[in-house]
Amino acid sequence: MSKYIAIDASTEACSVAINLENHLHSEFELCPQSHSVVLLPMVDRLLKQAKIELAELDGLVFGRGPGSFTGVRIGVGVAQGLAFSAELPVVGVSTLQTMAQQAYEKYQQTEVIAVIDARMSEVYAGFYQLNEHGVMTPVVDEKVLPPADLAEYLNAHTQKSYGVGSGWDAYPAELSSLKTNPDSPEILFPDASAMLTIAKHEFQAGNGVSAEYAQPVYVRDTVSWKKLPGRE
Repeated sequence: MSKYIAIDASTEACSVAINLENHLHSEFELCPQSHSVVLLPMVDRLLKQAKIELAELDGLVFGRGPGSFTGVRIGVGVAQGLAFSAELPVVGVSTLQTMAQQAYEKYQQTEVIAVIDARMSEVYAGFYQLNEHGVMTPVVDEKVLPPADLAEYLNAHTQKSYGVGSGWDAYPAELSSLKTNPDSPEILFPDASAMLTIAKHEFQAGNGVSAEYAQPVYVRDTVSWKKLPGRE
């Protein structure tokens, strides 16, 4: 059985997971603005817990975004450093798709709308359905958009589905009617353990790449700063 390590620092949460002989070793911590301090010690602890060296693994999985620009860059940088040192192939996994996968694995949800607060009055969003391999796959391209535009964006695919991510709580007036689960979503942040399921199929399909090709996916490629009144 292939052995992989997954790391994610794309949102306010930081997580690492290792699958080894059908046993999962994982850590998850909410640590806003502390990812650079938390991530590597978390990796070290899990490797020791699993009693395995990094170079003995078959591949490395990283959260490629979208999410916090700084967090995504930290996660990709750490992934590249670890993969280079151990000569491991890498696969990047969407943080939105990861939360959809968590919804299936924890709550058996097969259609999921994932929404992350993107700041600047926008959200990162995607819609996912379960495929024959037990993987939640995108139905539409992940996109950044004003929350009020999400219903129109999803209209051809779903009227209402299970919701995950931080965006629902950030914009309840605009979004709450689109999700079937009441109140705050049970899943607010991605967890690296769910990335392992998605990445296993990517590696099996031959989509692993060398560390230098590990790339973030910001979805929003540029940041437009809102100027203060009188300073246009």
